[in-house]
Amino acid sequence: MPSPLDPIRRFQRWFAQARAAGMLQPEATALATADALGRPSVRMVLLKQADRDGFVFYTNSRSRKGRELRNNPRAALVIHWDRLGKQVRVEGRVEPVTEAEADAYWATRPRESQLAAVASDQSAPLRSRAALVAKWRALARGTRGTPVPRPRHWTGYRIVPAAIEFWTHRDHRLHDRERFTRRRRGWQRTRLQP
Repeated sequence: MPSPLDPIRRFQRWFAQARAAGMLQPEATALATADALGRPSVRMVLLKQADRDGFVFYTNSRSRKGRELRNNPRAALVIHWDRLGKQVRVEGRVEPVTEAEADAYWATRPRESQLAAVASDQSAPLRSRAALVAKWRALARGTRGTPVPRPRHWTGYRIVPAAIEFWTHRDHRLHDRERFTRRRRGWQRTRLQP
């Protein structure tokens, strides 16, 4: 039986439960970043990997989140599975994935999504939706029959967790909360009041 002091294994079990429950996008995650002055922003991303190395998502490094992560490489995420009555919060430092990891994940993306990542200057002002769609179509025609190369600015980020909190719904708002804090020799678990 897995150790109760292994928050990564617990997250993986909960994530598997969310997938088995037939949720539409169990990997949908709210990601919070902050700029160099500490002003926060949050948006939804898709969690693509969770293991002992950390929690990985992919994006355009020129986007607002990419710029914020470059200037302030710390982030937090929360993933909420309403159907299960469970939620996980993660906080930690952020590091880019390797080029090889980004290439490997890029190769798994649908071609249409690859083209969208090339066509979009994520977070930049948009002249018109029609212009974006036209750019996407031109790229689709121009790359027909060949792989879509990954742009260097499209990459992944890994949140290396310093803390992971598990929340489980209970009646009367007496929810269960457990916070795991990374220490030199493993994780320290603390129960929190709801």
